[in-house]
Amino acid sequence: MNNHTTVHYFLLLEFSKNRHLQLLHFFVFFVLYLTTVMANLLIILTVALENQLHSPVYWFLMNLAVQDLGTVSVIVPKSMVNSLMDTRYISYSGCAAQVFIFISFVASDLSLLTVMAYDRYVAICHPLHYEMVMNWNACNKMMILVWVTSLLYGTLHTTGTFSTLFCSNVVNQFFCEIPQLLKLSCTGFNIVELGVLMASVTAGLGCFNFIVASYFMIFKAVLRIPSEEGRQKALSTCIPHLVVVSMFLLTGCFAYLRSPSYTPSYLNFGVTVLYSLLPPLFNPIIYSMRNKNIKLGLSKLWKFGKLP
Repeated sequence: MNNHTTVHYFLLLEFSKNRHLQLLHFFVFFVLYLTTVMANLLIILTVALENQLHSPVYWFLMNLAVQDLGTVSVIVPKSMVNSLMDTRYISYSGCAAQVFIFISFVASDLSLLTVMAYDRYVAICHPLHYEMVMNWNACNKMMILVWVTSLLYGTLHTTGTFSTLFCSNVVNQFFCEIPQLLKLSCTGFNIVELGVLMASVTAGLGCFNFIVASYFMIFKAVLRIPSEEGRQKALSTCIPHLVVVSMFLLTGCFAYLRSPSYTPSYLNFGVTVLYSLLPPLFNPIIYSMRNKNIKLGLSKLWKFGKLP
């Protein structure tokens, strides 16, 4: 990569020149990061240790928690260290690694949410065939496909972004965000990144349409359930996933369907926090609040932790 540019490091967004505000930024990010890590670790431990949760839907939920944990861990600690040490530095290779890992985790989130929509579709629309269709062999193959395609996607995006010539090394964001990096390009969009973006839009719309179609069929099936209790029970298994999907898509669209060139730095910062930090923080909370089995597992874990 270094053969294509004279940039050997990048300078990330300086939150403030005031030392007290820098420490405030460190403290706020530390609290957000610690809360996100603890919430997702609780979900992972609960699903791993509770036998009643050893089923496909909770296996997917545990993987979602792992992905959310990875998403925040690749961007937040570096920003906290920079604020604490009063620096803006990130190496060229560190920036490339950050882009690759972050994009891979975000892509895996969308892919997994699509798989989870299919899981809910099979469970509600074809309950008699659920165990046959969503067996462990099929679930493991789905997860392997999710991770492989996400890593490939991250590789393509990273290659497209860093194959360009940079005219500046000042990134107007608290981590190496692709739109901000592309603004530093001397030539604008290159062919590779343009192709990757077109493929991204196509894949994203495909996942979105699949989720919408799945829930259309789910709601049709729910309306045919004769009892009110049965309808509520069926919907209760879908609401957390639907809320998580909505939050992921809405924050992502709000972040990227705007013109970053004409957006003030503080607004860019706020929007990026919205789509990169809030979903990983709220996903485990949403699932633990709405799911009785998760709450039961968490209570057992809490009681176990209190034992002498």
